[in-house]
Amino acid sequence: MRTDSSPGTLPAREHLPAGDAGTPVLDVVIPVYNEEKDLQPCVLRLHDHLKRTFPYAFRITIADNASTDTTPQVSRRLEAEVPEVKAFRLEQKGRGRALRTVWSASDAPILAYMDVDLSTDLNALLPLVAPLISGHSDLAIGSRLSRSSRVVRGAKREFISRTYNLILRGSLQARFSDAQCGFKAIRRDVAQVLLPLIEDTGWFFDTEMLVVAERAGLRIHEVPVDWVDDPNSTVHIVKTATDDLKGVWRVGRALATGSLSLDRLTRPFGDDPRDREIKDVPKGLARQLVGFCVVGGLSTLFYLLLYSGFRVFAGSQVANALALLVSAIANTAANRRLTFGVRGRGGAVRHQAQGLVVFGIGLALTSGSLAALNAASSDPGHSTELAVLIAANLAATVLRFLLFRAWVFPDRRDADATTAASHTPVPSPSSPTYSTVGAGSMAQPGHHGPLPQRPVTRGAPHHPFDTTQFRAGEAADGSWRDVTMQLQPVRPHDTDSRDSR
Repeated sequence: MRTDSSPGTLPAREHLPAGDAGTPVLDVVIPVYNEEKDLQPCVLRLHDHLKRTFPYAFRITIADNASTDTTPQVSRRLEAEVPEVKAFRLEQKGRGRALRTVWSASDAPILAYMDVDLSTDLNALLPLVAPLISGHSDLAIGSRLSRSSRVVRGAKREFISRTYNLILRGSLQARFSDAQCGFKAIRRDVAQVLLPLIEDTGWFFDTEMLVVAERAGLRIHEVPVDWVDDPNSTVHIVKTATDDLKGVWRVGRALATGSLSLDRLTRPFGDDPRDREIKDVPKGLARQLVGFCVVGGLSTLFYLLLYSGFRVFAGSQVANALALLVSAIANTAANRRLTFGVRGRGGAVRHQAQGLVVFGIGLALTSGSLAALNAASSDPGHSTELAVLIAANLAATVLRFLLFRAWVFPDRRDADATTAASHTPVPSPSSPTYSTVGAGSMAQPGHHGPLPQRPVTRGAPHHPFDTTQFRAGEAADGSWRDVTMQLQPVRPHDTDSRDSR
């Protein structure tokens, strides 16, 4: 699982207004491998549908990943004959590698892909990308498992698909319904930050992308689709299923160990400017209280069990100190991960040290309560000691939560935002816009401009991949075995194309 650094926390989603510009709004990628027979009918049918129904400028990109038949020739012929069709070739196989490379190089604000067999009804394409254009959602997927979907496929594929999605729900707590449907879209600003975190280069690529996006809190829109199975599909079901299960294990382990920087994918609360201007409102207080109460209840039971065990061979003060020390370390670790969402090992030692200071305050409260009890009664019963300790721990718990929230695990986003604001020029009052920097240029990240309408007249073909030397497959695994091809880097200000993402 990749842990590369990425551009940073995502800005609030903005509606992309329509306007006139040369950059396509939508880039539909069709990854292909040895599809010489189906490629031309697929592209022409998709082009005709978009030309008739899609209100904005678009591009269809054929991503040929190491085909050995005449697919490259068919791709080049379509590129020459149809202005909106572009083609390029990768010298390594892998659907995920093809999508990563093309999406990373594309200048369109909305990126999509679909399988070459066009099993999905194309009428679902506009509903798929509309929530991304409007700023409502970050990703969108077609779902064949929705109640309103109409699907025609054999029992074997139906069983495999539903079993796989059940595995995702049970192991990775995935809430999206259909991970494998070859009909997905993503906003380009999201892709720039999300793609460097995705490791798989094959069929598991989009599943991994969805799981990471969902865990990071990004919004995934689902569209019910009508879908007809392609009986001539060349997908190797057994191998694909095995690779998918390996991917599930790898992603689950990465999420469990906190090795992913999911905070880089967070959106600010609320997209309305009025929401972003609210001051002095605690963020996530309700969720943190629930998590802290659950952890606190379990910690109290753990503490009482330890105290009862230590009391067998030690006095009440020693037993209390030992039990509180062990339970405090466990409590700090649990609250760090579950209540305040701190992942990874960075700062763990400092957090535990601060937790021990909080433990000292709790120790003073509970020890003082025991001292007061012993002063009031020369031989208090064990049940009385436990009752006093429970009351003292409740008071210590309230204080512990306040100290954890304000001192040990403060919300760093406000401080980071303040620091960033002090070093960033104040933008104009108008909403961000996509800046168009000329034909063949990539829009600057974080700038959203008018969505171009589809031009009425067709001019010369527009070539977006014509400025920077870039090697196919490099974004996926850093390999330099491929042939050199003309592509744009992920971030225009990067000058070293060998800078692995």
